[in-house]
Amino acid sequence: MASSLKSLLFLFASLLLLTSVAYAATCSDCFVQSRAAYYPNSDQQGTETGACGYGSFGATINGGDVSAALDLYRNGVGCGTCYQVRCINSKLCSNKGVTVVVTDSGASDRTDFILSSRAFSKMAQTTDLAASLLGLGIVDIEYRRVSCSYPNKNMTFKIDENSNYPHYLGFSIWYQQGKKDVTAVQLCETRNFVCKLLERSHGAVWTTTTPPSGPLSIRMLFSDEDGDETWVVPLNNIPQDWKAGAVYDSGVQVN
Repeated sequence: MASSLKSLLFLFASLLLLTSVAYAATCSDCFVQSRAAYYPNSDQQGTETGACGYGSFGATINGGDVSAALDLYRNGVGCGTCYQVRCINSKLCSNKGVTVVVTDSGASDRTDFILSSRAFSKMAQTTDLAASLLGLGIVDIEYRRVSCSYPNKNMTFKIDENSNYPHYLGFSIWYQQGKKDVTAVQLCETRNFVCKLLERSHGAVWTTTTPPSGPLSIRMLFSDEDGDETWVVPLNNIPQDWKAGAVYDSGVQVN
């Protein structure tokens, strides 16, 4: 009897352990332990030359609360994604931390994030403690992915300055919303509905050397870690006479 009870207890403990491990491996809301540094630039924001290809927008999006990442950059798929980052020094750091947008690729001394100094400071409990936190340079943190939210902002297409109408078209996607990745983009002719799959040139920049003529529709495939995929079709088209450097509102928001 005692032997049978021990066996049942062992089996229960084993199942509990396996369940906990499986939950930890799939928990998208769980925090991950890591380290973070910050950009040493004087304007407290991110860099205008980030690997995502956002240009000056990459330094100011989300109020300048931005970050470079290495593994989380994911060859550009991670561009535009949002993370809650909080340091774990109970004397200096708040429980809320800061929400940052990935706009660049980089790491420093085993870090997952290089935050703008503005974002780094916002992890502190108070403004006075922010100076002490900055003085540490690199801190232990925990982070998790969160949904990106830009109230009153639609997803937007910025035509790359190197685009050359009508022979070469490149663009980046601004104000990526929700918690999914943009994993594919199609460029479609609105007259005959013929679409072509674009290449990710680098970061958040998509390009084609043979853009279709006429007004264009940009379709985006949103994917999550569970394998769910959704094609999003903007309400607004790119005009027939699109111009390098122009910004076009998609007319849609994605939750």
